[in-house]
Amino acid sequence: MGALLPDIRLLVAATAAGLAAEGVLHRWQRPVATAIARTRADVTVRVVLRDLLLVAGLLGHQHQPEQRTVYLPLLLGLLTFYALHFACHATALLVRRTRTLPVVTRNIDASALRLSAAPPALLARRPSNRLLLFGLPATAGLMATALTDRPWYAAAGVGLSIAAGAVGLAELLVRLLPGRRPARPEEVLEWFDAWLAEYRPTVGMYFSGGTSSAYQANMWLDTLGKVEGRPLIVLRERFMLQKIGATDLPIVCVPKVADLMRLEHSTLQVLLHPANSGKTSQVLRIPTIKHAFVNHGESDKLSSVNPYSKAYDEVWVAGAAARERYALADVGVEDKDIVEVGRPQLDGIRADTGGPAGGPVTVLYAPTWEGWDGNPGNTSVVEAGENIVRELLADPGVRLLYKPHPMTGSVDPCAGAANLRVQELIRAANARREAARPDPGVTAELERATAELERLTSGGFRTAADEAERMLLQSTPEPGRAQAVAEATARWEDLYWASLPAGEHQVVTGSRPALYSCFDQAHLLISDVSSVVSDYLASEKPYAVANTSGLPEETFREVFPTVGAAAILTPDGAGVAELLDMVRHPARDGLAGARATLRTRLLGPASEASALRFQDGVRALAEAARAHRERIVSAIPTQPGAPRREASARGAVPSRTVEG
Repeated sequence: MGALLPDIRLLVAATAAGLAAEGVLHRWQRPVATAIARTRADVTVRVVLRDLLLVAGLLGHQHQPEQRTVYLPLLLGLLTFYALHFACHATALLVRRTRTLPVVTRNIDASALRLSAAPPALLARRPSNRLLLFGLPATAGLMATALTDRPWYAAAGVGLSIAAGAVGLAELLVRLLPGRRPARPEEVLEWFDAWLAEYRPTVGMYFSGGTSSAYQANMWLDTLGKVEGRPLIVLRERFMLQKIGATDLPIVCVPKVADLMRLEHSTLQVLLHPANSGKTSQVLRIPTIKHAFVNHGESDKLSSVNPYSKAYDEVWVAGAAARERYALADVGVEDKDIVEVGRPQLDGIRADTGGPAGGPVTVLYAPTWEGWDGNPGNTSVVEAGENIVRELLADPGVRLLYKPHPMTGSVDPCAGAANLRVQELIRAANARREAARPDPGVTAELERATAELERLTSGGFRTAADEAERMLLQSTPEPGRAQAVAEATARWEDLYWASLPAGEHQVVTGSRPALYSCFDQAHLLISDVSSVVSDYLASEKPYAVANTSGLPEETFREVFPTVGAAAILTPDGAGVAELLDMVRHPARDGLAGARATLRTRLLGPASEASALRFQDGVRALAEAARAHRERIVSAIPTQPGAPRREASARGAVPSRTVEG
C-alpha cells in the first residue's frame, strides 16, 4: 500500500518491520522460517519484493519524468547486486562439491589430500543469511532516499552491497583454483588404496544407521580397540563420522558402494557387524572378508533372531540361551555358525554388593523403546511407566535413576509423551524432597573434570567447519589419548555421582553417565524384555520386568526366558513395595540362585573373561578368512603377465573373482 499510494512513511515503516521480522525469524524462529520457505516464499523472494516495492514507491513519488531517470542507475546497481548474489551461490555449490570427498576419515593423517579450512559459513552454506546481510546496505539506502529524496544515500547503500557481494564471490572463486582445491576424487581413492596397503588392517567393524543409532556401534569401541591386529571402523553415512565416540581407532566413511568394493583388495580379514541395515548387504558381497554379526545387545525380542542373520558367516552370541533362541526361531541360522563369545563390555561390571546396607535403595528404571512393530509389550513406559514411578517415589527410602532408551518416542508419539510425564513426576518429587547438598569442592572438581573430558573427546571445531576441515583436524591421534580418555571418563563418573545431592532422584538422558555406570550405582533394576536385562545380570543383583504384554505371568516367563529370575510387575505397579522389601533384606531374596544360573546361560561362564573368548573368535574367523583367500587365489588359472604371486603375497584377490 505504501508503494501504490505512494505513502513514503508507510512504505519505509513497512520495510523496516519486514527487516525486523527477518531478524526475529533467523535468530529465534528458524522452524517458522523453514516452514515459510517451503511455500516458495523464501528469503530471496521476500528481499527482492521489498526492494522492488521500495523502488516502485520511489519512482511513483517522483512527479517529473527527468527526476525518475536519476533512479535508473540505482535500479541497475540493484540488479548487479542480485546477479552477484546468484553467482556467489552457484560458486558456493561448486566449492562444496570440490570439498565433498569420496572417502572421509578420522584418526588418519590425510594431509596429502591438500585439505584446508572451509570458507565462512555465510558464504558457503547460508545463502539466505548472506543475502540479508549483504543486501541490508542497499535496502537501508533506499529507505533513506525515500525519506530524504536524496539519491546518493541509495547509491552509497547499493555500492556497499555490490562491494560485499564482489568480495564474497572473489573469496569463493579463489578456492576453485587448482592449487587451492582439495584432491580430485580419483586422487582421493588412490590415496585410500595406498593407506590401506600401508596400514594393513586385519579386523574391522562395519556400521550403518540413523542419527540416533550410533550407540549400537559405540558400545563396541573399547572391545575392538583391544583386539589383536590392526582394527578399523568402516562407516557408510557421512554424519556418522562425528557420532562415533572417542576412540583412537582409524575410521573411514565410504558412502558409495563402488568405492566400498576397494576393501576387497585390502588385507582386511574380518568385519564385525553390531547392527543390520539395508547397506549391510553391499559389503557382504566382498568374498575375501569373513563377516560376523555381534549385535548390539541380546534379548528375547524377535529382533534378536532376525532372519537377516543367516547372511553372515558367523553369528556371535553371549551364551547358550541365544543359541537356543535361534534354534527355536528356525530362521535359517545353522547351529554350526553360532559362536559363544560372551559380552566383553560387561567384564568390568561390579558384582552384587549385598544390598543397600542401611542407606537408600537406588533403583534404576530403564525401559526400552516402542520398537517398529507396534507391540504394546515392547515398552512399559506407556502403560506402566507412570504407575511404577509413582510407587517408587512414594517410598522415602528410594533413590530413582530414570534412564529411558534414546529412541523412545521415535515411532510412537504416545511413548514420547509418557516419557516426558515420567520425567515431570521425578522433577516434582525432587521439589518436595529436601536433599543434603554436596560439598562445593566436589562440584568444582566435577566442572574441571568435565572441561578436561570435553577437551579430550570433542573436536573443537568452529561452526563453519565442513567434513574436509574436520578431516584435516582429526588426524592421527596423539599416543596415549585413548588411555587418557578412559581415565578421564572414570574420574568424571566418580565425581558425577559424588556431586549429586544425597537421595535426589535423577533423570539420565545423555550419553554420560553410561548405562553400565548406572548399573554399578543401582541395587535394583526395573526394565522390559530387552538387552538391558541380560547385561544387568552380569552383576547378579535383583531385577524386575514389567509385563505389559497381556500374557499371564506363567506364560510370560515361558515365552521370555530372560525374565526367568525376575520379579514380575503388572502395569498398575503392584508389587513394587514387596520388591523393595526384598532388596532391603537379602535373606528374603529367593531368586539369587536363579539369577546366577540364568547369568551363566545368558552370558556364558563367569570364570572365563569374555574379552579372551571374543579374541579367540576373531582369531579363528581371521584364520578361516586367510584359508579362504588362499583357496580362491589357487583356483585362479595362471595367465601370461597375471600378478598372481604378488596378489597372494599382499593378501588380495584379483577383482575378477567377484564375477566368477
